[in-house]
Amino acid sequence: MKIDILDKGYIELVDTLGDDLTPVNAARVSFGGRSKTFEEKDRKLSKFLIKHKHFSPFRHQHCMFIIKAPEFVMRQWYKHVVGIETTSNSSTKDHAWNEISGRYVPVEDFYMPDVYRAQSDDNKQASEGEVEDQEKAQKTWTDAHWYLVGFYDDLLNMGVAKEQARAILPLSQYTEVYWTASFQSVMNFIELRDEKTSQWEIQEYAKVIKELCLTSFPKITKLWLENT
Repeated sequence: MKIDILDKGYIELVDTLGDDLTPVNAARVSFGGRSKTFEEKDRKLSKFLIKHKHFSPFRHQHCMFIIKAPEFVMRQWYKHVVGIETTSNSSTKDHAWNEISGRYVPVEDFYMPDVYRAQSDDNKQASEGEVEDQEKAQKTWTDAHWYLVGFYDDLLNMGVAKEQARAILPLSQYTEVYWTASFQSVMNFIELRDEKTSQWEIQEYAKVIKELCLTSFPKITKLWLENT
């Protein structure tokens, strides 16, 4: 399943591991129990595990995504991947992350907003409303890209290495990654990024991730969203 986001981005769900029964069956392994269909007892156990933060059973479910997003969005996303460790309840574990490299592939796609937001007066990191002169903002954005991309192409045509020439490109450049993560890690991302204080662009990606989880693990995702 592939869903388009922003002007040139997307998320594609490539594969999953496990189903709605995976966490409860993992939790019951101590007693040798296993369910074959998701019943009320399984719903209650899942809710209990989520509510009391017994998250290890949810690490047996995994999702593999291909993500195309602007680099400034990915810089925020990296925070959910770097610093991976192995303590029992950490939400930063069980990740795999591989990214396209500008050392090998020329950068070609850049993000162009539909609307230019205004800086918030009382929140240094947030936006609020829109700038008055949308046309001028778009022209300035477009001109900046035209010059930078032109200079980048000039450097490549001179024979400058891609790994060096890419350094002049803006954070609006699109990148692509494979992200494989446990259900716990994915839901942690949704909790933090599908939230009104997050930057709008990454919220759009978090909403799609949530939609894909509701498709892949409908019962568990719904219980998680209702009980965290």
